[in-house]
Parts: sequence; structure tokens; C-alpha cells
Amino acid sequence: MTDDVKRYFNSLMQKIVGLQSVLVTDRDGIPLIRVANEHAPELAMKPSFLSTFTMATDQSSKLGLGRNQTIICMYSNYQVVQMNKLPLIVTFIGSETCNTGHILALESQIDNYLDDVKQAVIEA
Repeated sequence: MTDDVKRYFNSLMQKIVGLQSVLVTDRDGIPLIRVANEHAPELAMKPSFLSTFTMATDQSSKLGLGRNQTIICMYSNYQVVQMNKLPLIVTFIGSETCNTGHILALESQIDNYLDDVKQAVIEA
């Protein structure tokens, strides 16, 4: 199950220039699947950083704009795109020049690969 997902995310890292890491975590930021190259920033892959998405999503929903689907954070050396696939959070970390549009276009494509992982998290 997870080997297929890892292979898929590894292939994405080859296709999208500048993509450094893809992580699938639970709501608490605990990594379930991690695919990264040598350029991926370690601090951005820690559970303490990854769990902030859940808090930010909860706060943004209070604005009355509906449920948050994606949060994009741009830093000086890299960018972080986090997608809400509850009960999972998918985090893409790329260089500052990585094409954010390519990452966002993956949102519907990754659903099929995450079905088994979602089921395992729900059952646990």
C-alpha cells in the first residue's frame, strides 16, 4: 500500500522541478509517508511545523469563507503547500522557484493514491 504511494510521490518529485519533499501526515503532524531528496529542509519536515496546518485551517474557517482546502506559505528559500485531505494532510515542500501551479494541479490526482492510507488512519 504505502510502497505504491511512495513510488507515486517519487515520480512527482522527478516531474516537478524544484519539488524537494512530499509528506503525508495525520492531523497532529505525525508523518505517515515521507519522500524527500537531499535538498529538503529538515525543520519544515518536523511534526511541530507540520501540525500548524491544522490550527491555521481551524482559525481560517472562522472567517466565514467555508472550509479551507489549501494553504501556501512562501519563504525566502522554499515554499510549502499543504492540502487538506482529512483525516490526512499532504505537504509539498519545494524550492522558491518551484511551480506552485503544478503542485496545486495535483490535488484531485492524489486522492486515488491516498484512499488506502485514509482508510488505515480512520480504522486506527
